[in-house]
Amino acid sequence: MKKRVLITGAGGYIGSNAVEYFLKQGCAVTGMIHRKVAPRFTATGADAIPGDLCDSASLERLFEREYDCVVHIAARASDVGRDALFRTANYEAVKQLALLCRKHHVGRFVYLSTSDVYGLHDFHGEKEEELPFDSTAAHPYPKYKILSEKWLAEHLEPERFVCVRPCVVWGNGDTTITPRAVAYLKHSPFVFHFGPWKGRNRWPLAHVENVCRTLFAAMVLEEAGGKGVTVLDSRRTTLHDYYRGLAAEHLPGRTVRELCLPVWTILPAAWLSSRLSCDTPLFDPTLYALETITHNLDFSNARMLEWQEKAGVARESA
Repeated sequence: MKKRVLITGAGGYIGSNAVEYFLKQGCAVTGMIHRKVAPRFTATGADAIPGDLCDSASLERLFEREYDCVVHIAARASDVGRDALFRTANYEAVKQLALLCRKHHVGRFVYLSTSDVYGLHDFHGEKEEELPFDSTAAHPYPKYKILSEKWLAEHLEPERFVCVRPCVVWGNGDTTITPRAVAYLKHSPFVFHFGPWKGRNRWPLAHVENVCRTLFAAMVLEEAGGKGVTVLDSRRTTLHDYYRGLAAEHLPGRTVRELCLPVWTILPAAWLSSRLSCDTPLFDPTLYALETITHNLDFSNARMLEWQEKAGVARESA
């Protein structure tokens, strides 16, 4: 019997890839869409239901159908923005959806979180059980992801939820990180690296197909219940490698010139971008982005590989 799956955020970048992937795995998929809808989702022919994370009534209406699993991908994701908006979309909505899953006897709630719950500092291959939540998180994006994960652990039975924590998602129609980085390469005469790593720190890429495989494994594996899993490609890519690879693919013939500077030289500009921006950054880097690119975000992906193997979806994309 086909698993009946609701995927929220189905019209977005990760969500539309997830719909396509789950359909290929033989699932009966319903996608919650909001505003813009990616052509990838439309092409799947999957059933669509309009929904809004900030509208409780529309979330209730999602459950007029029956599901075996809910994969919750929809979220507010940005370097900048008001705390209240993140709280509503990334915390209050998570709680409501999880409670609706319990009320309607949905077997599992798979929550797309982020590796940012571990914090933004140097890592050296730690596993999930060695990675506590960042107790100092002040930015609303990781703050409410952390609070949501804690709430799920406190209010749902372990077998009813799984938290999937991707790193920097790319590939298959990326509308987020790749366009932003390519625009930077086009308009800046240099690639600037800040801090002691000088561009040799790991840029933690997670191909969107790896994310989808891990979401699927989180749905089907009994032992995944109550756990968190980091999604990270096995290939180690530094920031130096990343920018050179982007230039070769998107700006052929472009010579990438790099400069390494102390962090303090960019702090005033980063502070200004963070203070003046609303929903999207006015310019790069913001303070949050600066924290990201100046640290070695190098985690273990052993649990991801193990889950994919056990679920029979182990062909890694990168």
